[in-house]
Amino acid sequence: MIKSVFAAVAAAPLFAGAALAGPYVNVEANAGWTGSEYVGATTDFHVGYEGALGDAASYYVQGGASLVSPDGGESDTVPSGKAGLGFGVTDNLGAYGEVSFIGSGDDDIDRGYGAKLGLKYNF
Repeated sequence: MIKSVFAAVAAAPLFAGAALAGPYVNVEANAGWTGSEYVGATTDFHVGYEGALGDAASYYVQGGASLVSPDGGESDTVPSGKAGLGFGVTDNLGAYGEVSFIGSGDDDIDRGYGAKLGLKYNF
């Protein structure tokens, strides 16, 4: 169960909006709880690249290592990454999507995958 929580947490970063094209570094920590019980944290150490796709769309792709630190367990460093697209639907409405993966660090446990789709409305 803890591995699935970390896979879900790894898929939950905020969508990176349109920006100037180019490389970047992203360090992000995500902590998880089940009810009031802390289950651990995953910290991503990624390098990436983002850019524009025409006038109203953008993309990003990033990857590197994640430090998985379960509460009361041994930490493990595993490969991880994500890629996403965003585009303007109207002047106030944008849509985005992201796919992600995180390794398990154990050959007997499958790699975790995530996906998200969303809409963002600006007032």
